[in-house]
Amino acid sequence: MSSTAKETIKDFTDVKKVFEKYADMVYRLAFVRTKSESDSDDVLQEVFLRYMKVSNKIESDEHAKAMLLRITVNCSKSLLTSSWFKKTEPLNDTLSYTDNISECSVLSEVLKLPTKLRTAVHLHYYCGYSVKEIAGIEGINESTVKTHLSRARAILKETLKEEI
Repeated sequence: MSSTAKETIKDFTDVKKVFEKYADMVYRLAFVRTKSESDSDDVLQEVFLRYMKVSNKIESDEHAKAMLLRITVNCSKSLLTSSWFKKTEPLNDTLSYTDNISECSVLSEVLKLPTKLRTAVHLHYYCGYSVKEIAGIEGINESTVKTHLSRARAILKETLKEEI
């Protein structure tokens, strides 16, 4: 077996390990941004295809995680702004995963937020990223992230107060 073939097999093994470790994180972020299981599946596949192209440049586990989050944000943004997506009507997902989400009032209210606010809330509260890290992942200013979190908190405070 040639050295190139061995390197390729090693690269696929490394990508497989990264996939097994971070696929759930990527899928959840994609779902929070797209609010669709099928679109989240598409984003997940596209993220790891793009990751495979740059996997040899990844320096550490944290670098891989940050790269995957950045690619996920970009892929979901591309999907949501595509002309095809804008001209289609979403199907109502009746799968059990979506039904379980609707049972959780906080999460259902988070999913009603605009995409920018949902993403900031998910990355900050679910993934545990700081404002500075979120700004790097999304490619925006820290003050913008703070504004997104503040607006999201205000909206959630109002809507969840009404439910109590």
